[in-house]
Amino acid sequence: MADATVSDPQTEQEKSRKSLKPLTRLLPYLFKHRGMVIAAIAALFSAAVITLVLPNAVRRMIDYGFGADDPALVNSYFAVLIVVVCALATASSVRYFLVMWLGERVVTEVRADVFDHMTRLSPSFYDSAKSGEILSRLTADTTQIKSAFGASASLAMRNLIMFSGAAVMMVVTSPRLSVFVLAAIPVILVPILGFGRKVRKRSRFAQDTLADASAYASEMLGAVRTLQAFTHERLSADRYGSDVEAAFHAARQAIIARAALTGFAIFVIGSSIVAVLWIGASDVFSGRITGGELSQFLLYSILAAGSLAALSEVWGELSLAAGAAERLSELLEIEPEIRAPANPVRLPETKRGTIAFDHVSFAYQNSKEMPVVQDLTLEVSPGETVAVVGPSGAGKSTLFSLIMRYYDPSSGVVRFNGVELKQLDPQDLRRHIALVPQDTAIFGATIAENIAYGRPDATRDEIVAAAQAALAAPFIDNMTNGFDTLVGERGITLSGGQRQRIAIARAVLRNAPVLLLDEATSALDAESENLVQKALDRLMEGRTTLVIAHRLATVLKADRIVVMEDGRIVETGTHDELSAAGGLYAKLARLQFGADKQKETA
Repeated sequence: MADATVSDPQTEQEKSRKSLKPLTRLLPYLFKHRGMVIAAIAALFSAAVITLVLPNAVRRMIDYGFGADDPALVNSYFAVLIVVVCALATASSVRYFLVMWLGERVVTEVRADVFDHMTRLSPSFYDSAKSGEILSRLTADTTQIKSAFGASASLAMRNLIMFSGAAVMMVVTSPRLSVFVLAAIPVILVPILGFGRKVRKRSRFAQDTLADASAYASEMLGAVRTLQAFTHERLSADRYGSDVEAAFHAARQAIIARAALTGFAIFVIGSSIVAVLWIGASDVFSGRITGGELSQFLLYSILAAGSLAALSEVWGELSLAAGAAERLSELLEIEPEIRAPANPVRLPETKRGTIAFDHVSFAYQNSKEMPVVQDLTLEVSPGETVAVVGPSGAGKSTLFSLIMRYYDPSSGVVRFNGVELKQLDPQDLRRHIALVPQDTAIFGATIAENIAYGRPDATRDEIVAAAQAALAAPFIDNMTNGFDTLVGERGITLSGGQRQRIAIARAVLRNAPVLLLDEATSALDAESENLVQKALDRLMEGRTTLVIAHRLATVLKADRIVVMEDGRIVETGTHDELSAAGGLYAKLARLQFGADKQKETA
C-alpha cells in the first residue's frame, strides 16, 4: 500500500504539462469563502489601479506644474499624491489581511480534511506506510500551500494586473517606445515557464527526501530507549543528518534554478529600460514627446518590469506549492479498502452477539502466497466464551482483525449476528465490540481521558467505576493527580500492567456485547493477573467473548478452546477433553504446566 501514496511513473513531457495543475485541487476550499475571495480581489484591483494612477499624476505635475512655473499648482498635485498614497496604503492593508486570512483558512481546512481522510484509511495502508512521512505532508507541505494561497497567489494576481495595466498605459503614452519594452517580454516568459517546471520537479524531490527523514526521526524518537540501549545515538544521528543533507542539496537545486531565473529576468528587463531611456531622451530632444510623458512612460515601464520580475519569483513559489499540493492530493486520492456499503444493514442493540466464520481464508498483501488463515469455519454462540490458542504465527490475532473488519477475507464469509460484515457499516460493527489488544495504545493525555477513549461521552463517575472494575483505581489513586495525571507520550510513565488495566477499563466503559481479549493479562504479575482475571470474569458475564492466550492457565474456564496451527483449526474442546486427546493442546499444556511446576519447586 505504500506505493499508493506515490503517483504512477510519468514521462518528463507528461509532468511538464501538469505545471500548476495540482493547485486546482484546492480551489473548492476557496469557493467555500467566496465573500472573502471577492473582497480580496476587489482590494487587490483597487491597489493596482491606484498604483497605475501615480505615473499619470507625476506626468501632469511635470508638464503643467513645473512647466507653468506655478508653486501652488505643484503643491496641489503633491496633495493629491498624498491622498492617492493613503488610498493605496489602505487598499494594500486590506488586501494583505484578506489574502493571509484565506491562506490560513485554506490550510486549516486542508489539514483537517487530510487528517480525517487518513483516520478512515484501512489498516492495510498503514501496514507499509510511514507515519513520519504522512506527518511531513500534514505540516511542511501544508505550510508551503499556505504561502501560495496567502502571499504568493495575491502577489501573482496583483503583478499580473499591474503588468497588464502598465503595458496598456505604456502603449497609450508612447506606442513607439512600447515596442522596445514589449519585445523583451517573450524573451522573459519562455524561460519563466521552463524554469518553473524545473523548480517544481526539484522541490518535489526535496519534499519527498525531507519526508523520508521525518519518518526516520519519528521512528527513532518513538523508540529512543531501545536506541540508547544499543548505543545507536551516533549511528542514528548520522543517518538523519545524511537524509536532511540530501534534502538540502535537493532544495539547493531548486533555489539555484529560481535564482538564475530572477537574475535573467532582471537583466533583460533592466537592459530594455536603459534602451528605452536612451531612445526616449532623443525623442524629448526632437520634440516627439514631452519630459512629463517620458517620465510617465518610464514609471510605467518600471512598474511593468518590476511586476514581470516579481511574477518570475512568484511562479517559483507557486511551483513549490504545486509540488506540495500534488503530494497531499496523492493522500486524498487513496481510497480505503474497507468502507460502508451504499445501504448498510443496521445492527440492533443487544447485549449479546454471534460471530461466525464460514470457510474463511486470508493473506496479507505482502505475503499473498502464504495465507495466514486457511479455510477456517467457526461459530461463537451468544454469551459463549471461546479461547483461541496455538503457537505464534498460527493466525489467532488475524481472527480479531477480521472480526473488527480491518481486512476482508480473501475467500469465505465472516458474519456478526447473522449479517455478513460487508453489509455493515464498519463503525456500526465496531461499536458493538470492545477490544483489549496485546499492544495497548496509551495516549499522551490524562488517565481519565485514556479510559474515556472507550466511550468519549462517559461521565466522570462512569470512568471511575470502569477503573474500579478493572482494578486500576488503586494505582491511579496513588498518583499525584489521580485520574488527572498526565501519563506521557505512549504512556511512558506507566508500567506494562498499569497500561493493560487502563485498556481493560476502556473495555468495561465500552459496555459492548462482544469482547475481544488479546493476551489481556499478559503484562501482569501473578497477583495482578488473578485480580484482573476476576474483573474480566465479571465483565464477560452475559457477553460473547473471544480470548487469545498463550498462557493456558488463563483459559481453563472457557466454554470452548479452539486450537489453531498454520491458519487452521486443528482441535476444539474443553481443557480436559483436549488434554486427554493428546494433540497439540496437550503438548502445549505439558510444556507450560510442567515449566510452572518446575518454577514452583525451584
